[in-house]
Amino acid sequence: MSLSVALSHRFAGFALQVEFTAEAGVTALFGPSGSGKTSVINAVAGLLQPDRGRIIRDGQILLDTEGGTNLPPQRRQIGYVFQEARLFPHLTVRQNLLYGRWFAARTESAAFDRVVQMLDVAPLLTRRPGALSGGERQRVAIGRALLANPQILLMDEPLAALDGARKAEILPYIEQLRAETRIPILYVSHSVSEITRLANRVVLLSEGRVLRTGTVAEVFSDPNVVTAVGLRDAGSVLTARIAGQDDDGLTRLETAAGPIWLPRIAGATGALVRVRIAAQEVILARHRPEGLSALNILPGTVTALRLGQGPGAIVQLRVGDDLLLARLTHRSVVALELSVGCPVYAVLKSVAVAPGDIGAGSQAPS
Repeated sequence: MSLSVALSHRFAGFALQVEFTAEAGVTALFGPSGSGKTSVINAVAGLLQPDRGRIIRDGQILLDTEGGTNLPPQRRQIGYVFQEARLFPHLTVRQNLLYGRWFAARTESAAFDRVVQMLDVAPLLTRRPGALSGGERQRVAIGRALLANPQILLMDEPLAALDGARKAEILPYIEQLRAETRIPILYVSHSVSEITRLANRVVLLSEGRVLRTGTVAEVFSDPNVVTAVGLRDAGSVLTARIAGQDDDGLTRLETAAGPIWLPRIAGATGALVRVRIAAQEVILARHRPEGLSALNILPGTVTALRLGQGPGAIVQLRVGDDLLLARLTHRSVVALELSVGCPVYAVLKSVAVAPGDIGAGSQAPS
């Protein structure tokens, strides 16, 4: 199932003009506040009427301003999860979940038991929203949206109102949702760690325009979008498999460029994981270093250089099948005589990778 979106709309002091395609799985709309992310999904939902636009889901036209088609929200088969759960406070969790089924044809309703099991809300069914934690409320809100049997799921910063502990609680459920659903999910966020952990593809927005689209690895390893992402958030994503759990509390991961070790990661041997590596935590050397405390040293080749206006520089290198970014000073680039094509070694600190930057690997559902 696919979703094609082309929109143009002018607000006071702001113009939105975007075009992209989303397949089954999570497509993240990423960018700073005010870049147009929520406006896009509101247009997809039918809550915003754009000046010009065309939205097509698997051949069905939801919106065509030139052709005069504009399906109302209730006919678009959309599930919408907002920043706050917006559950009915007087209803139990079971009743809130079943409310979603009222919007679905009886023969097409998602299986109640399957959704309850996937989101682990069975112990909560008799409670009311006031007795739930923030993470529990969001899980129920996701379940209610799924039980409406949507053909598109929209998630507008669903973790923004949660603290770090509640975010960590709900992220695995969204990963499972990504793995098990076969519909396009548009996920809005300005959190790099969320996006790199959850998304199959990224649409990077800035000031109402699309700057870059592609896989998570392609977008976040592109030196040309570092300014839009932000220097502090610049980084890239490595794909690895859990190779073993060592006795000293470290997990050994196998990447295409070689092994790396990180603090204990829960998961079975052979499980695919994503690891976000911040560019500022990567050190480069022209020769393989020795006598270092850092455990992770990967050979690579410089594939791109981007020198900033000030003293900074971003170096892109290929390590195995992955692309990695390193944030250096211009002086270091000169001292190391770095250029495209030259071999280097990337040194990664194990303790510099936060637990929130490690997630389950995925492929888009087929």
